[in-house]
Amino acid sequence: MSLINLMNTAADLPEGWRSRVLGHVGTACVKVLRMDDMPVAAESHDAPEALLVLDGQLQLEVSGQSVPVGAGELYIIPADTTHAVRPGSQGTLVIVELREHATPH
Repeated sequence: MSLINLMNTAADLPEGWRSRVLGHVGTACVKVLRMDDMPVAAESHDAPEALLVLDGQLQLEVSGQSVPVGAGELYIIPADTTHAVRPGSQGTLVIVELREHATPH
């Protein structure tokens, strides 16, 4: 595995909210993306999801409640919890999520 510069990788993405898979740890997938002020529709997942803001701010809405997540902060969304991104989110975000249909090695 090589060293990955998260900030450069996110900056090189062609558009906001398009993630790049960096690698896998067990059944978890690690991604980086660039937030671009635009909202993202509500969704939920069968497994928990970890959101780590490297720089900027994530304007998260979790089960109808506003949850601002700042640089250097981590928010873990429980499984089956509805969440959305509100306008104004910008910066670099790392997402750790379980891969669908993955089995531990």
